[in-house]
Amino acid sequence: MPQTTLVPPSILPPDFLDADIDDIVNLIADMLDRLTSHNDQIPLRPEALTRFHSRTPPGISIQDYLKRIVKYTNVERSCLLITLHYIDQICTLLPHFTISSLTVHRFVISSITVSSKALCDAFCTNSHYARVGGIKLIELNVLEREFLEKIDWRLTCTREMLQEYYTNLVRTHSGRGIKYQMGEALAKNVRQDPVTLESYQANGNGPDKTTPSPPRSPATSTAPSSVHQVPCANAPPPPISTKPFAQPQPRDTVASPSRTIIAGVTSPSLRRAGRSPVTGPSRSIPSSPSLKRARDGTE
Repeated sequence: MPQTTLVPPSILPPDFLDADIDDIVNLIADMLDRLTSHNDQIPLRPEALTRFHSRTPPGISIQDYLKRIVKYTNVERSCLLITLHYIDQICTLLPHFTISSLTVHRFVISSITVSSKALCDAFCTNSHYARVGGIKLIELNVLEREFLEKIDWRLTCTREMLQEYYTNLVRTHSGRGIKYQMGEALAKNVRQDPVTLESYQANGNGPDKTTPSPPRSPATSTAPSSVHQVPCANAPPPPISTKPFAQPQPRDTVASPSRTIIAGVTSPSLRRAGRSPVTGPSRSIPSSPSLKRARDGTE
């Protein structure tokens, strides 16, 4: 009988700012996959439809969708992690809303659009985010406004909360494909260190002073960010469906909605971000084939 080779777990740094962004994408995609799988069992009612609903699930996995966003927008670690915080906030404010295979893609691109403007010194234009996300510019503008109103313009959170999301993502990872393990225990409880995203990196904190760390997130730096334009040789993912969901499809199985990403986490008092937008260059993306709105896979 052939012997099964045990793959050792991938060791992640205890600080999310030092983690490879591809690992963060895998962690978040794993969480969202499990969340959507649960919520897809809930029958969809007409009163529960939102602007984030698609007619059918898009033809691209959430992991590939996140990888595409990272590749073409240079999104930062903090912007990816805060998406989970936005999910918790909106699902608390809107009890009927759930993250499902019909809503997750449009929610994610809306989240990345607003968080990049709130947290980063340089970010892309809405037309670029729309092209990367596979939706029309006018749709993204509507989604952005809807997102901001529903979340009450509360676009920031503390570094401690982002760290807690990261830690729990590692602990609850399903282990499919890649197994993750935290490299070492945190030196201190992050909730006992009330620092902001800006002051944390300014103070030079890090889990390991003897080895060089990867570049820090522009969201935690007061210096202007530089985003390099790197041509992409890969073809873009297939178009995604952005049509509003016409009629809810009945399902036999009824389950309770799963909304909260981390049970027991209470968000601190958040303030509306008052920073002026500073646009910057981004990675170029292929102009052909263009991403078009899909209806049954065609225009």
